[in-house]
Amino acid sequence: MRPERLKSLLERFQRGEITMEQILGHLERAPFEDLGFARIDHHRAVRQGYPEVVYCPGKTADQISEICASIAARGDGLLATRADEAVRRRLADEHPRIAVNHLARTAYLPPDEPVEVEVRGNVLIVTAGTSDLPAAEEAAVAARAMGNPVRRLDDVGVAGIHRLLAGQEELREATVIIVVAGMEAALASVVGGLVAAPVVAVPTSVGYGASFNGLAALLGLLNSCAPGVTVVNIDNGYGAAVAATRINRLP
Repeated sequence: MRPERLKSLLERFQRGEITMEQILGHLERAPFEDLGFARIDHHRAVRQGYPEVVYCPGKTADQISEICASIAARGDGLLATRADEAVRRRLADEHPRIAVNHLARTAYLPPDEPVEVEVRGNVLIVTAGTSDLPAAEEAAVAARAMGNPVRRLDDVGVAGIHRLLAGQEELREATVIIVVAGMEAALASVVGGLVAAPVVAVPTSVGYGASFNGLAALLGLLNSCAPGVTVVNIDNGYGAAVAATRINRLP
C-alpha cells in the first residue's frame, strides 16, 4: 500500500466513511504474502513509495503471472521488467489496463486510483545513440510509473557533440539527469561537466568487441573525470530510474 493510499484511508476513517475493521483488513495484508515460491513484499510501497517490481528473467510464465496478480490486487500499480514477448502478451491478456512497451520489455499497470506524488522537478533522460534506447525506455517507463515528469534528449552522443550543446536548455531545466551510453560512455562525463544537477549514468552493452558487452563503458564511467556522476549497472535503466526518483522526491 502506498503512503498516499494509507493517508487517504486514515482521512476517510476520520470522516467516518470507513470503519476501523476495514482499515485493519487493509493493514493485515500489508507485510508480505507467501506464494510458496515467492514472498511478495506488499509493505514495500509503504517503506519506499512504490510496490515491489517484478524482474521477469529466471521466472516461469506461471510464476510471473501469479506474482503480478498478487501485486495488482492491492490496487497500487504494477511494473514488470525484462519481460519477453510471450510474457508481455500474457500479462496484457490478464490485465486489460496494462501497457506494454516492446522496446523497454516492460509491462506497466497504473494504480486503480490516481496517485499524487510531490517531486522537485523533471527527470531528463539523455541517450548517446539509438542503440541505447532499450535501456533508456526502461528508465523512462519506470520513472514515470514512480511519479516523475520525464523528458527526453535522444541521440546526442559525443561523436556529434553539437547535438548535445543544442539541448543545453533542456539540460539546465532538469532536476535529475539520467545519461544512457555505450561504447566508451563519454557522454555522461560531458553532461556531468555541463550541469549542476545530479547525473545518474547507465552504461549499456552497446559496442564492438573491445567494449566487452558494456564493461568498457562501466569502467569508463567509474573513472569519469566529471565529479559526482553516479553509475548503475550495465543496461540497468530501472535502477537509474529508482535512483533518480529518490533524488527527485520531496521529503
